[in-house]
Order: sequence, then structure tokens, then C-alpha cells
Amino acid sequence: MKIMLSAGEVSGDLHGERLARAIREQAPDTELIGFGGARMERAGVRLFRNFADYNVMGVWEVIKNLRRILKLLDDLTAYMEKERPDLLVLIDYPDFNWRLAKRAKKIGIPVFSYIPPSAWAWRKGRAKKCAALADTFVAIFPHELPVYEAAGANISFLGNPLVDTVKAELPEKEARAFFGIAPEDHAVLLMPGSRRQEITMLLPAMLEAAKLLAAKRPGTKFFLPVAAASYEPLIEQLVAEHGVEVKLTHENRYALMGLADVAAAASGTVVMEAALMGLPCVSLYRLAPLNYMIGRALVHVEHFTLPNILLGETIQPELLQDEVEPHRIADALARLYRGEAAREKTRAKLQEACQRLGPPGAAGRVAAKILEAAHDKRHSGE
Repeated sequence: MKIMLSAGEVSGDLHGERLARAIREQAPDTELIGFGGARMERAGVRLFRNFADYNVMGVWEVIKNLRRILKLLDDLTAYMEKERPDLLVLIDYPDFNWRLAKRAKKIGIPVFSYIPPSAWAWRKGRAKKCAALADTFVAIFPHELPVYEAAGANISFLGNPLVDTVKAELPEKEARAFFGIAPEDHAVLLMPGSRRQEITMLLPAMLEAAKLLAAKRPGTKFFLPVAAASYEPLIEQLVAEHGVEVKLTHENRYALMGLADVAAAASGTVVMEAALMGLPCVSLYRLAPLNYMIGRALVHVEHFTLPNILLGETIQPELLQDEVEPHRIADALARLYRGEAAREKTRAKLQEACQRLGPPGAAGRVAAKILEAAHDKRHSGE
């Protein structure tokens, strides 16, 4: 059996790695191929292309790289025709992956959507379009189901793989020694995202907020877990320019989250990971003006970070666009320091949100569904 996976960014690579390992455990002879990153490759996926060479975000950035992206789409289509996988598994990355799904459908390759587009938040009509292209859908959040069910999609929620994977890599005592964080220290994490645009849009404001906190709360230690090694020189340059002491880290990220008081974080999966480690976040979301204008016209949601969405209330701060400003960030972070009453209330709510993610074992359940879909199509004559 041959299964093709397609993931176009860091979070998708993480999900793809988990799926690949679970598929291999259940069906060791399965051949895994596709488009993804280093984690998927280490998990046994034979990559045709690595997404690191194509990773862009935002309307203008996509336009500038459109020729390369369309060439990649053509190349992957030709690759599918040559390899003839029994199933194409899309992992998030909707704008690109659903174009690939159309190509797959035309050449008779069935499509499995893992982490389908967030039609509940915007462009609800695309749920119907997606339902016409994919045979099976699996969501990783329960609030995503209704709009797809209304569109006639075969969709299920089988839990969230983060429940299994977000665990401290070291015991607390060892972690404190590793990072140099004493029990009486206050540690703040800066997590500006894994894309260049996120780093340039968010990190300068985070660093200026760190300077304000360093002045108001002496002894605070700042850490920045590097999400993408290729952007470390950019991060180092920005840290030097802003003149604040920040320790860049590369491992034991979850253990570090478990020790920290609070984090300033780009909105995304990392905010949910932090929640699972009991770490409150001040979540930031900022786009180039053109991208923001387009998004504002299309997206109608009350919250943009996952813990808040899961409970339908503001359980931790969200700063959007012009609100991403050093004084606001610093003030929001300070209110969530250890010892502050707001912190414990927030942590209790984060625990409640995490319970909505379902029981452990999600990757294994999704892998079984993928193998079932590939087997059914292989033996159906389609």
C-alpha cells in the first residue's frame, strides 16, 4: 500500500510525523511518500519536495512567489501520476493542498483531509467545495464539525494528537538546572512563530515589551525557543538591535514551558501546546496592512486563539494588529506572573479547555482511519 502525505508548514510537519509513525506501527509495509519537512522525513516519509523551500504567508508574499508555487503544484501532480498512491492525505495548509486535491481527483486518486480548512470561521461555502473533493475528513477540534456535516462531508473528531505529544522532556529539577531557572526566578517566553513574516512582524514588539518588563520586574529571565533554525540569524540580529538579554533555546521546549510564568506567543498551535503545559499566553496576531484588510472582510470570529475558541470566552489575552504594541504586551504579561491572582484563574480555565481535546491516542486512531480509507479504495476498483 502506498500513501502520499502533503504538509506545507512546521505544524503540519509535526502532525505528519506523528501520523507517519502511527501508520508504520500499524502497517509496517506501507510506503509513505510526499511533500513535507524534516520531521516527516525522519519518520520514514520519502519526500519529493521539502516545504522549507516554499514556505510563505500572506497575500503579497504568495503573489511574489506564485510562479514557484504553481510549478510545485505541477511537479507534485506529475509525481502523483507517476507514483499512483492509494490515497492522498492532506495535512492542513489549505490554499495549496486543496488545489492539489483537485488535481488528485481528476486523476482518480482519493483524498483524505486531516485538519480541514477552518470553514467554521470564514468562507463557510468552501466546506461544500471541500466535501466534493475529499472522501474522508478528520478534524482535530470538535467545533469544526457542524459546518462540514451541514455540507454533507464524512467528517469525524478523533481527538487531538497534542494531548499525547506535549509532555515535559525533563523532570522539573533537571529542567531548572538545564535552563538555569531557580524556583524563585520569573521566566518569560517569547515565541514569535516559525515563519519569517511572523518573526519580523511580532518579535520587535515582544523585545521592546521585554525591555519594559526587565525595568519593572528586575530579575525576569527571557527565553526564546527557536522554532525554525534557518531564521536564527534573523532572531539574533533583532535581539541585538533591541538590546535586551534573551536566551535562545533549541531543545526541551515543553519542559521550559512548564517552568515559565507566562509567554508572549504568535497565535497558532504553540498557544495550545502552552495551555497543555499550564502556561498562560498573551497571544499576538499581526499581518501586513493589505493582508489584514482582506482578512477582516472575510473572517468573522470572536476569538482567534484556540483555548479561547474551545471555551467560547476570553480566558487569556489576545492582541490583534495595532494592539500588538510593547506597553500592552508588557502589561498583559505582568498580570500573569506567578503569584498574580489572574494567573491561577487563567490556568484553571486552560485546563478546562484542554479537556475538550479528547483522550490520548488520537494519532493512532487517525492512522487507522487513513489505512482503512486507503485499503477500501485500493480494493474497490476505483
